Amino acid sequence: MGIERLGKALADVVKKLSRAAIIDRRVVEEVVRDIQRALLMADVNVRLVLELSNRIRERALKVEVPPGFTKKDVVIRIIYEELVRLLGGEKPPRIDIPRRRGYTIMLVGIQGSGKTTSAAKLAWFFKNRGYKVALICADTYRPGAHDQLKQLAELIEAPMYGPKDSNSRSPVDIALEGVSLFKKQGYDVIIIDTAGRHKDEHSLMKEMTDIASKIRPDEVMLVIDATIGQQAYSQAKAFNEAVKLGSIFISKLDGSAKGGGALSAVAATGAVIKFIGTGEKVDEIELFDPSSFVSRLLGMGDVRLLVEKLRKAEELMSPKKQEELLRRMMTGRFTLMDLYDQIRTVRRLGPLAKLLELIPGMAYTLPREAMEVAEEKFDKWMVIMQSMTKEELENPKIINRSRMERIAKGSGTTVKDVKELLDYYFKLTRVYRKLLRQSRRMRGLDLMRGTRKFPL
Repeated sequence: MGIERLGKALADVVKKLSRAAIIDRRVVEEVVRDIQRALLMADVNVRLVLELSNRIRERALKVEVPPGFTKKDVVIRIIYEELVRLLGGEKPPRIDIPRRRGYTIMLVGIQGSGKTTSAAKLAWFFKNRGYKVALICADTYRPGAHDQLKQLAELIEAPMYGPKDSNSRSPVDIALEGVSLFKKQGYDVIIIDTAGRHKDEHSLMKEMTDIASKIRPDEVMLVIDATIGQQAYSQAKAFNEAVKLGSIFISKLDGSAKGGGALSAVAATGAVIKFIGTGEKVDEIELFDPSSFVSRLLGMGDVRLLVEKLRKAEELMSPKKQEELLRRMMTGRFTLMDLYDQIRTVRRLGPLAKLLELIPGMAYTLPREAMEVAEEKFDKWMVIMQSMTKEELENPKIINRSRMERIAKGSGTTVKDVKELLDYYFKLTRVYRKLLRQSRRMRGLDLMRGTRKFPL
């Protein structure tokens, strides 16, 4: 069961509680069984599941309901608190890296855990918070490691150090040279990508401890693939014994069938889960906040993160541009160029499914397939609009059949796709015109009230 399906199952538990006429022992037992089933399907350790379900049962049957609340409210709160506890507690990780100090983060982990992609995600994360970030490739074993990190570094416009032909070079020397170079150049955060190694590969584990002892990184971050499930416990434990871990990055959490197992297993070691990777793109990274994560699993949304996303949207569109767009919408002069800007802003916020997860009650309302279709449609429409002339974007009424054929050919789409976009645009403008008429009518009524000729 992936994280999305786990969330759906837990959200169904909350709905069952909400629909129950009375919360008695029978309902509590049903809810506990449903939670057990959902967590076991998500590969959470049996012992942890039993401990959690026993605590929920005991607290739910004994709790006293405070004034102004219902038993349902209290039991939902208990489920929330126990799930947060399972994932490491309510305290979210802190990001308080001092600037101009060359704070060094060394990434470690087993082969195939996604360290290189995670290194780029971290660089993107810190860069978008105003830090000057650099990357180092100290993986001399995996073919293509250098090229992969170089491509990702160019994508996020961050410098990377590491010789292309590094087979004859020591990873320790490469890391030392890179750290020294970037510290001299005044970089705030330096991220080192090291080779993958398994806990039983003793020579590679020793090499990792040598790198750490020579570089003395400010933070050693273990990258764990969410798909390994409960095995995350033994890996985290072994790496922590070899080199003191400062934090954990759980990668590939978006579609993992064992994501719940990996999260709970790592939390059981006492290690701090700092980041989670929620997709393949470099910007699909989140600070792991157990409270927010559980809120979204239960379908309660994450208003704080939603506000951050909306603030980002406001930054993408300046107040002056927002005011101009609103004026054009309300005066019936909304163009395809305006629609293009709107779609581009929404797409920059990330996948629609992840955006809806943040809104309370919306997480599982629409099928993921429908949202994926909408995203594909938006992306296709943007390409179509990019193939239009300025005159066509500003006055879509002039787009006849021959223009549609030219636009379709230029965008690699069909006339049907172009027509669908235009139909959507004209429907949207009709809605805006209707709103404008209603607004004018209301202003007229206000004026009549002011003259007192027509008592209302």
